[in-house]
Amino acid sequence: MSGAFRSSVWDPPLIVSQILCMQASYYVFLGTWIITLDLILHSDLSLGQIYNFDSFQLKYGISVLCAYILNAITGALSLWYIVKRTKQCLDFTLTVHLFHFITCCIYNGRVPTSVSWWVTNTVVIVIMTVLGEFLCMKTEMKEIPLGTSSKVDL
Repeated sequence: MSGAFRSSVWDPPLIVSQILCMQASYYVFLGTWIITLDLILHSDLSLGQIYNFDSFQLKYGISVLCAYILNAITGALSLWYIVKRTKQCLDFTLTVHLFHFITCCIYNGRVPTSVSWWVTNTVVIVIMTVLGEFLCMKTEMKEIPLGTSSKVDL
């Protein structure tokens, strides 16, 4: 189907670069939100706020929870800017969170048992996917101009 609009082509370098950009934006924005909320709430900064399974409880609970939810919104904006395809939003969201899950397991040396960690990440995945799909769909549904001439009144 040559000449089709946005025909699907297997392009591994593009996919890998999009995954790397999404992963980088995920951690940059998450770190930015955590730092901002810690400064507002006068909390201590810790790498454990990003990777520790127990960071959703006790000392950091509310600020980390809010940072993850705000990061879902900025993650959706990243999907819109980097991926630009409605059909791929779920794939890239799950890929980002799979790598985050693996990194957290390595950091903690175990699989998470905290219900709050699982619930938070599930909610964040849903928010990021749905909002990303909405933004990408709005862009994909724009009219495509067919000609370069100006409108003519008949």
